Amino acid sequence: MTNPRQGERGVSRKSLVSREVFLDEPFEERLAARYSSLSDTLQKAADFLKENPVDVATRPLRAVALGSGVSASAYSRLAKALGYESFDVLREEMRSKIGQRVSHFADRAQRLQHDHGEGEESFIRAHLTACQSNLARTAQDFDETLLNRTVEILFQARNVYLVGALGSTGIVEYLAYMGSFCAGNWFMLNRMGASLGSGLADIGRRDVLLVVTKPPFAPGTIKAVELAVKRGCQAIVITDSLACPALKHATIRLVVPTESPHFFSSYVPTMFLAETLMSMFVRRAGSSARRRIAEVEENNRDLCELVAIE
Repeated sequence: MTNPRQGERGVSRKSLVSREVFLDEPFEERLAARYSSLSDTLQKAADFLKENPVDVATRPLRAVALGSGVSASAYSRLAKALGYESFDVLREEMRSKIGQRVSHFADRAQRLQHDHGEGEESFIRAHLTACQSNLARTAQDFDETLLNRTVEILFQARNVYLVGALGSTGIVEYLAYMGSFCAGNWFMLNRMGASLGSGLADIGRRDVLLVVTKPPFAPGTIKAVELAVKRGCQAIVITDSLACPALKHATIRLVVPTESPHFFSSYVPTMFLAETLMSMFVRRAGSSARRRIAEVEENNRDLCELVAIE
């Protein structure tokens, strides 16, 4: 089914007009920004491209089309919709990113097949392999320029509000805990017993909303992003799915891999990203963060919240 906002070929007029804004953005950022405006066919092509980077980088377009069930012309339209001159240009970017990873994919697959048996030890190895793969992809896929931009937005904010629900609650609480150590303007909105609506009442243009959300998406979290952005707030969204409804409202879109042999998504890369951002934030904040951390530690000692180890 074609999105009514799009033409017959699945590319919206808006994406054609705004193509120039993507010139310096990597593939992952372009895709996250435009995914919700793509037609169903182009979304299917984008999903295959994201999930099978080695195939896309090493096989002819005709073979990619056959393997994915999406026409070669759809991939060309996808490249244009994302601001590339052609699919070949998009492919070259993916090839340069994959680099040394190509040979490791087969090795990891072989180890997974060999180790993943019925025994507990084999399952532990399988899960470890998946986590290592996710972390490697996270470290390689995220552009340091994007992370620096994210940290600068957080540093310049009047207030940083954090929202997360369901499985993401723990990650957001940890971010709030770390943030309150080094700055006095980080607040978690939906703590136990707190109204999300009251937390959003004072949000404005100088504030930032940092959200962690993964499928199944909590409706309140998605609505919070929409409401905050309408009030001029910038939104940073961390998720694991390009289909996340909050991405279309976000200023910064951070999509992490979460593959796991478990029945649930892995939060290991999300925690890695959270700790990386917080470390970068402390470095950016400089002496003010050091003074704040020292003051908080002194207060904790005076309140006997910490046990001194001789």
